[in-house]
This record gives sequence, structure tokens and C-alpha cells, in this order.
Amino acid sequence: MKRILAAATIALFAGLAGLTACASNPAPAHPTSEAVSETTAKAPASPAESSSSAVADGSVKDACETFNALYAEYKAVPGNDSNAYEDIYLKSEDAKDAVPGSVRRLFAALSLLAIDHSGTAQHGGQPEQESKNAVRDAVFDTAGTCTAEGVTLRL
Repeated sequence: MKRILAAATIALFAGLAGLTACASNPAPAHPTSEAVSETTAKAPASPAESSSSAVADGSVKDACETFNALYAEYKAVPGNDSNAYEDIYLKSEDAKDAVPGSVRRLFAALSLLAIDHSGTAQHGGQPEQESKNAVRDAVFDTAGTCTAEGVTLRL
């Protein structure tokens, strides 16, 4: 678990640095595309796993729906289940890599919140207010994009 937390902390700071860089740099003149191909056989997936694989096509609508599913899963986790929070962190990180840039911030913020909560869950603690604020801000910033696709983001 310490390795996961250490790796998550490093990924978190790298992600935050990336968000900061994205906020201050203009968009590239030519859009880039990322191909995500994964060919693994799995047992039947949970709804959040199914929805996170649904964003592989890069659809904004699918990404917004996936965020809603992952956030609902986050809210349903018992407060002391650090492993469940780590699972949500990993799903958010996977989804973040597959979604369009306009909604990527949603998954970056959710992964931050989940890993933060994972670190405090065993002691009955809560995530830092900054983590909660990051999700709230990401939802407010992305709400227009998702609403235009017919999806209402839910907190």
C-alpha cells in the first residue's frame, strides 16, 4: 500500500503540474490524438469499469457519463475502505488517459480526491478540503461542455 501511495503521490504532483501547464499555455495548432488499445480478457466488469472502458472512443458524452458513474461509486464507498478508494483512483487515472482534453480535469481531480481519501480512510479521516475543492472546481469548469452533450454532472 505504501508503494501505491508513493506512486500516487508522484502521479498526483505530475498531474497537478500538467493541469497548471495546461491552464497557462495556448492550445496546440493541430489537435493530437491518442490511440488506446487494450486487448485483455476480463470477468464481467462493474458498472464503473464498463463505463471507464466506454470512453476509449474519446467521446465527451461518454467521458461525462463515466465521471458521473465513478463519482457515484466514490460516494458509495464505506468511509474506512481504503482499497475501494484506491480502485477508484486507478479507474480515474485510466479514464483520464482515454478522454478528450476538455474533460480530462474531471478525472484528474477525482483521482486526487480518491487517493487522498484512501490515505486517511483507515483512520476514519476525510480527504483534504483542497481535494474536495478540486473536484468541485473541475465540475463547474466542465459543466458547460458536458451539458452541451446532454449530460448533467452530479456531485
